[in-house]
Amino acid sequence: MRKLALLFLVVALAACSSSPPKRIYPPKASVQELLAGANGQWTVKIRLENFSTVPMTFSAVDGKLTVAGQDAGRVLAPTTLTIGPESADVVTTTLTPAVAAKIAVANALALKRTVRYQLVGKITSSEPKRDFDFTFESALSPVPGLDGMLR
Repeated sequence: MRKLALLFLVVALAACSSSPPKRIYPPKASVQELLAGANGQWTVKIRLENFSTVPMTFSAVDGKLTVAGQDAGRVLAPTTLTIGPESADVVTTTLTPAVAAKIAVANALALKRTVRYQLVGKITSSEPKRDFDFTFESALSPVPGLDGMLR
């Protein structure tokens, strides 16, 4: 009986001492907010999501933004952002959009309608050192009371 109790105690302690496995899952980037400025430039807030069980340090988001089927341009957001496990944060960048995309966003804002977008590219992490391809599609809607803002 004593040996059985001792064996149970050793097994229980071994189970407590093991840490959860470290798993790296591909992160995701999406447009959280787009501000169409009066100067013709857009300020774009990119939401970076870390689905991994460990913190990740991101060094860049490099993607192609398409709005309403129109190529808007390249979104490049260099960063040194560390995001904890299963968490998210935001990086901000500016973009001078192509004319057709600028018109599509201006129409969406004027008519108070949503506009579809696609962001395709690569997320680079420096810790762990890896590149992740991503594709994200969604829609942005005008924000009441905030001129030029889509979320």
